[in-house]
Amino acid sequence: MPAPGWRSVASSANDDAGDQDVDERKAAILRSVVEEYIETAQPVGSGRVARTSGLAVSPATVRNEMTALESEGYLRQPHTSAGRVPTDKGYRFFVDGIAEPGTLGVGQRQQVRSFFASAHGALEEMLQDTSRLLSSLTDNAAVVVGRAHEEAGIRSVQLVGLGSGTALVVAVLANGVVEKATLELGDDVGDERTGAASVHLSAHLLGTTLGRATCLPETGDPAVDDICRAAVAALQGAHEDEVEQVYVGGAAKVAAAFDAVESVRRVLSTLEQQYVVVSLLQDVLDRGLSVAIGAEHGFEPLSECSIIVAPFEVEGEQAGAIGVLGPTRMHYPEALAAVGLVSRRLGERLSEG
Repeated sequence: MPAPGWRSVASSANDDAGDQDVDERKAAILRSVVEEYIETAQPVGSGRVARTSGLAVSPATVRNEMTALESEGYLRQPHTSAGRVPTDKGYRFFVDGIAEPGTLGVGQRQQVRSFFASAHGALEEMLQDTSRLLSSLTDNAAVVVGRAHEEAGIRSVQLVGLGSGTALVVAVLANGVVEKATLELGDDVGDERTGAASVHLSAHLLGTTLGRATCLPETGDPAVDDICRAAVAALQGAHEDEVEQVYVGGAAKVAAAFDAVESVRRVLSTLEQQYVVVSLLQDVLDRGLSVAIGAEHGFEPLSECSIIVAPFEVEGEQAGAIGVLGPTRMHYPEALAAVGLVSRRLGERLSEG
């Protein structure tokens, strides 16, 4: 069975009638071409496939089957007399044939365990470091998107009097963030009203979000109501213009995967556009996908790239997403394994608080 949180993805490529015509021998040849091309980045010839595919057939038979796969859109021949390379359709067939993600090496798994065992500090720092970890595991660019704080659920909220007419409001959010704001209440506000406001805030804000915490019911004490409104406004004001935060690690690694300068420029330019990156990852998730290959994600500047993405959850609530972006010839089984493991461990670490 596939690992939790991962699914083999059906796409428009699977709806093509031609997929039904890929028999067992063609499928084995296609898998061999994809795997060889991922490893070498060189066009794959029939002789090589005949030696590595495990099929007891001649190079001439393999060549005929590769010609058929080319005519059906799974392979292409970049140059006359050259071997074949996979198309997006060929990669899609390969990815959908993966029963479950690959297995990370012992050293890689230990790297993940060590990272999350020692990961402390501010949420932003942890997410940035997580993007670097994922990039290191996959040799691709890694992206971590954290939801805007105002969209995160409130786990707890407390109002603490500091004396001299001031108080501190503290909210712990479901994404692991602790929000604090200082209130000027006036010298005539005593501990009794501050305590009543704290109880009222806790009773009515837990489970909601900062963005929706606008209409608290009245307590019957106008002074307490004023304190509650001031506390909510202070928490919301800290993130009035906030959007999802994007953390990118290993951009240079994905750039090194392309020979054409223009391809590198397009990829790097896209990674610098925060809104585009967030929209890309969210669109892939909204379509129920975990892998978008080449033109499947619909963003032309990244038509030579694939995206693997998974959400991460904190206490059962989606708190963001992580993904890797690399050339279409990326090592899909390993990348799926890395994204699945890191998303799960990140959610667990943030749930621990």
